[in-house]
Amino acid sequence: MATVGKKQNGLWRIKPVDLILRQSDQAEHGLKRTLGPISLTAMGIGAIVGTGIFVLTGVAAAKYAGPGLMISFVIAGIVSGLAALCYAEFASSVPISGSAYTYSYATLGELIAWIIGWDLILEYAVGAAAVSIGWSGYVTDLLKSAFGLTLPTALTASPFAGGIINLPATLIILVITGLLILGTSESSTVNNIIVAIKLLVILFFLVVGVGHVNPANWSPFLPFGAGGILRGASIIFFAYIGFDMVSTSAEETRNPAKDLPVGIIGSLLICTLLYILVTAVLTGMVSYTQLNVASPVSHAMILIGLNIAASIISIGAICGLTTVLIVLLYGQSRIFFSMSRDGLLPGIFSRIHPRLRTPYWSSLLIGVVVALVAGLTPIDVVAELTNIGTLAAFVLVSLAVLILRRTQPNLRRAFRVPLVPWIPILSMIASLVLIVSLPLVTILRFIVWLAIGLLIYFLYSRRHSKLEGKYEEDVRHEFPLEA
Repeated sequence: MATVGKKQNGLWRIKPVDLILRQSDQAEHGLKRTLGPISLTAMGIGAIVGTGIFVLTGVAAAKYAGPGLMISFVIAGIVSGLAALCYAEFASSVPISGSAYTYSYATLGELIAWIIGWDLILEYAVGAAAVSIGWSGYVTDLLKSAFGLTLPTALTASPFAGGIINLPATLIILVITGLLILGTSESSTVNNIIVAIKLLVILFFLVVGVGHVNPANWSPFLPFGAGGILRGASIIFFAYIGFDMVSTSAEETRNPAKDLPVGIIGSLLICTLLYILVTAVLTGMVSYTQLNVASPVSHAMILIGLNIAASIISIGAICGLTTVLIVLLYGQSRIFFSMSRDGLLPGIFSRIHPRLRTPYWSSLLIGVVVALVAGLTPIDVVAELTNIGTLAAFVLVSLAVLILRRTQPNLRRAFRVPLVPWIPILSMIASLVLIVSLPLVTILRFIVWLAIGLLIYFLYSRRHSKLEGKYEEDVRHEFPLEA
């Protein structure tokens, strides 16, 4: 077990696991272990099914993989499964808030923790922008199919797509930001109902759409060549983001060693099957060249004249995407909160509203920035940036499993990744392959984002870290614990 007795200056100082766990016990004690494998699988499906299947299938098919996107979903699912096992080991060892940021702070040191936290900021913020653009597309389709109302392009598209601002996407971000600041949260009952609606809508699409499939639309199957499959996988990888919600529930799971892998792998398998079926029907109903829109599932129904079916699908998609937005914006503000609490970001972002008991400044800043990105940026750009941030985090989490096994072999692990070191190594390689499959401009944008993050770290975060130059007593003073 790591201690805080050693001087922790430098880029590689860690926030020790025993200290983190005792902080968690003080702040979050009393969590009941009530979740079993079925609940965890349902949670995973609810978190995974959303933007990828309702939004990005069209963009990825039209621009990267064509009907071969079905194979892309299999590849992305395998990459996600390998990373998910690594997340599960960390979650069962360090079962507290902060996700990969906290895991890496306990193992790889402060600099890597900062980089992962900076990646997560990109993932959640840009991811929320992508979801809101999809939400806007389905609202636009619903108004068109159900009421015959067509919103002007100037108010539903970014300047890069011939419009002025995507107003619905901007407004939904601001509304949900306001709700989160006020402390409004979804109950598990409401969440389960919306998850059921999402699954019913998908099944409805499959049942209605399969009768309108024209096999000629599947030819050519690989219009962009074999390389298009990997490029497609790197784009629709966004569809699998969310499984880490299962891995972070270790503290409330009855039997983490058995139930966590069942929940993670079970939800990934079910979602992969649904994604393949939806892609097969979608690209069979209409040509993949007609799917480069933010709402491909309802758009395909409109193209073949099924306006009522399109309206039903739009309503279900709007419900599902709304819950995804809530989760992403909530998670983003909590990452900011965790990093601010550690001193790596200004203290204002960990300031809690005295009456509402929410981190209102971090929520407000994030909401405004995401609203601007959603209103002014095309969906393919934001989706690609989300994916590269997530894949980079996967690489570092997989590496951290290997490091923690070596540096802290006696740490309690309710779940252990099998076949170490091979699965973590495969996870890193697979994630890197998808990273290099992304467009070069996306990689360059990500490098610029990292450069900005490193600049902030060396100019501000390193000097303000609560571990800066601290010995044991100083650290305990900064992170007060119960005796």
